[in-house]
Amino acid sequence: MSNIMRLHRHTLHLLLQQQGIEVYPGQPPLLFRLSEEDGQSQKELARKLRIKPATLTVMLTRMEKTGLVRRMSDTRDQRISRVFLTERGRQAIQAVKETMQSLELHTFEEFTAEEKLLLRRFLLHMQNNLKQIEESI
Repeated sequence: MSNIMRLHRHTLHLLLQQQGIEVYPGQPPLLFRLSEEDGQSQKELARKLRIKPATLTVMLTRMEKTGLVRRMSDTRDQRISRVFLTERGRQAIQAVKETMQSLELHTFEEFTAEEKLLLRRFLLHMQNNLKQIEESI
């Protein structure tokens, strides 16, 4: 499972890179969170993405350099840093979505409808099992 996940993420990165889109592994979930609600605090984003704030800071610094996001201090509380998508970031989201859809089509080539449903059922079962563990911790 981890090999497939790693290969999927790497292939997505290669496809984006081939298109000249500077979105690195780990960044698409952040872009999607910001597209749902722009201007979230770094603390909120780290919690929602389930990553450490220091990891998020490194990601945001890289994304600022490539022009995908910008950080601004909160107008009411200068200690809070809010993250906003740039126009380039919005364009990147669209490219990532399209590339992910294309990759999904290729990933499931030659699967029957029944096989897809069965795989979905297995994955949902695994997800529920993992959620139960997480909730018990």
